[in-house]
Amino acid sequence: MHIHQQCKEPDTPSHHALKRFMKIFRLHRSIIENKVRQTGVYRSQHQILMYIVSNPDATQKEIAKLHETSPATIAVSLKKLEKGGYIRRVVDQADNRCNRLQVTEKGQEVVNQSYQIFQKAEEEIFAGFQEEDFRNLEVLLSRVYQNMEQMIK
Repeated sequence: MHIHQQCKEPDTPSHHALKRFMKIFRLHRSIIENKVRQTGVYRSQHQILMYIVSNPDATQKEIAKLHETSPATIAVSLKKLEKGGYIRRVVDQADNRCNRLQVTEKGQEVVNQSYQIFQKAEEEIFAGFQEEDFRNLEVLLSRVYQNMEQMIK
């Protein structure tokens, strides 16, 4: 006798909301990735560029720690960014074993384009929203976030 039990998705408001939230997250990521790719750099390289702009003279180790990966993995992206002319390495005067990373003019142009991409996407995503909508959304998302934080503890 073969028993076949079918798993069925819950038909609850919370499950529908969670599915919608996950779809929104994936769609947002896809939109941003497609638009950022037009700048000539990929998402991971882009994140590194943005970090370096916000943290001048960043090191490979710092970036690896931020991305929770090895310095060797980051080195591959840095090499591509350097070869593309987006960043340069400058030997640290205090410790010549360490290279400080700086964004070039070409890299800064990509960062500027990216900020425009993010701003335009944000405007389009929230088209038609009023101030009260944002307040309500913030309250709800904060509750979700707090509940998820409790799950980790």
